[in-house]
Order: sequence, then C-alpha cells, then structure tokens
Amino acid sequence: MKTAFLIFAQWLVVTISTLGYPGIVLLMAIESSVIPLPSELIIPPAGYLISNGEMSWVMVIFAGAIGSLLGSYLNYAVARHLGRPFLLRYGKYFFLSEEHLNQCDRFFEKHGEIAIFIGRLLPGIRHLISIPAGISKMNLYRFSFYTTLGAGIWVSVLAYIGYIVGTNRELVDKYLSTTTAWVLAFSGALVAIYWIYQQRKKDPESKSNDKKEKRCLA
Repeated sequence: MKTAFLIFAQWLVVTISTLGYPGIVLLMAIESSVIPLPSELIIPPAGYLISNGEMSWVMVIFAGAIGSLLGSYLNYAVARHLGRPFLLRYGKYFFLSEEHLNQCDRFFEKHGEIAIFIGRLLPGIRHLISIPAGISKMNLYRFSFYTTLGAGIWVSVLAYIGYIVGTNRELVDKYLSTTTAWVLAFSGALVAIYWIYQQRKKDPESKSNDKKEKRCLA
C-alpha cells in the first residue's frame, strides 16, 4: 500500500512539474467545481517542488488561488442563472420554499463575506459554498475577494505541508490532520468573534429602536 502511494505521489510530483503553474490553475479549478479532486492531492507536490527550487512560493499560491477562483466562478454562474428558477419550481420536493430562498438571500447580504471566507477553509464545503452564493446573487466583487483570500490561505497551508514533508504519506496525513484541526479551531474562533461583533453592533440599534417605540406608545 505504501509503495502504491509512493508511486502515485511521485507521479503527481512529475505531473505538477510537467504541467507547471498552468497545470495547478487547471487542477485547482477542477477541485473548486463539483468534481471530487481534492486539493490535498494537488498542492503538496507543488510544495515539494518549491523545496527543490523548481517552483516559487508566490507563483504556487497565486496559481492555486486563481484556479480556485475560476472553478468557483463556474458553480457561482450556474447557481446564479439556473439555481433559483430550479429551486422555485422543484424546491417543494426538497422541503425548500421561496421563503427559505429569501432567508438565504438575507443571510448572504449580511454575512456573505464571512461565509465565503470560512467556507473556503473547510473540507467538504469549500467547493460547495459558491452555490448558495450564486443562488443569492451575492455581489461578484465581494465573492471574488473573499474566495481568493480563503483559497490563498488554504493553498499556502497545503504548500507548506508539501515543503516540509515531501512525498512521505504518513507525515502528510499527520500534518494534514493536525492542520485541519487548527483550521477548524481558527474558523470556530473567527465565527465567535464575528458573532460577538455583530451582537455589539446590533445592541445600540436595538436600544434606539426600543426608545423610539416607547416614545410612540407615550
């Protein structure tokens, strides 16, 4: 099993080396669409090539982030133009109503940035978060910025793992598990900070509204 993985890992390294940065863009674009091609298989070999001096940090991160953005554009565009009409027509079969879609719209209008940024860091969510953003017609510039930011951080993490451990499967799995745990903890902390910020931001407005209501009642 280890031999098979080593052969596969070496094949990935050769493939990434041969395809170069355009290959990273292409593979990460595929990863960010609905096709199950894990970024954990694409970027660590590029990190290994960085350690050998065959690739540069800046270009790997740039290519990975741009590829992720291009792939997410596909999901976003399909969801924006086809998703809502489809759900309005067939959503009842999935227990989704127009009000649910309106709630999704309101959520992305208020919290779209944090949702996209954190979504790009989470396994199993990063390639799907573009779909609700497209259905809600989230502002494309905001979507692009936070998608690129989150994707750039994740690519940097994976490239660093490849840079440190190379093609050693056990070490890759170990570092990836540890890193995923830290990313989840970071995401949870960020959500908590954001929630507290939103609550404090809302309180003065709520108090002001309460005073206005009391004046009206008086």
